[in-house]
Amino acid sequence: MGEGRGGAVAGTLRDILDAAARGVFPPPDGGTTVVPQHAHRDAGVIAFTAHSVVFTDEGEGWVRETLAAADCDPLAATMNPRFLAAFMERTGRTTDTIDLLTVAAPLPGPPPLGLTELDDPGHPRVARARKRRDDVRVWAADGGVLVLGRGVAGRLEAAIEVAEGVRHRGLGRALAVAARHLGGGEPVWAQQAAGNARSVRAFQAAGFRPVGAEALLIAR
Repeated sequence: MGEGRGGAVAGTLRDILDAAARGVFPPPDGGTTVVPQHAHRDAGVIAFTAHSVVFTDEGEGWVRETLAAADCDPLAATMNPRFLAAFMERTGRTTDTIDLLTVAAPLPGPPPLGLTELDDPGHPRVARARKRRDDVRVWAADGGVLVLGRGVAGRLEAAIEVAEGVRHRGLGRALAVAARHLGGGEPVWAQQAAGNARSVRAFQAAGFRPVGAEALLIAR
């Protein structure tokens, strides 16, 4: 693990994520920490406040040389399109968007929402989840779907889907709250595209707090 300006962050990617879930973040020193991937499937960047973490099995020297060539504010270099494009070309990976990365503490007891767990769902969001997460579980409510699974570095991730006909009734928020009850006592993570204001509002209303931005690069 290498150093950026101000020093490196100790530990694995999972260690860094677990600390962030507790509210302990990398120092805002303008640095970049490079750590190995947790698994082949996931590589990428998490940008915290004034400190970024690049998780990749590529050489650290390549990462730092490519960041230096981005020709932009160093604080923004890891999320600069030039760096991300070079990262994808180098690794043969793809990405969809830069997400807002959020996390919420677990809540005790059953969720205050009627849910039915599905054994073999065919919902498109579930199919997408199984490409990016392990141990996927799915619950359905009237007009909504909640997905929980193991994503980046084994963290527990939630995703929700609300049918257009039942929007603006608080179902998205209720599903996100339910994820906190169903997480087995551990923090629950969720990513929202920055432009998806509905999703951002629903998760924040459910108690998910922003911790950074994430660009996830998926193996083809």
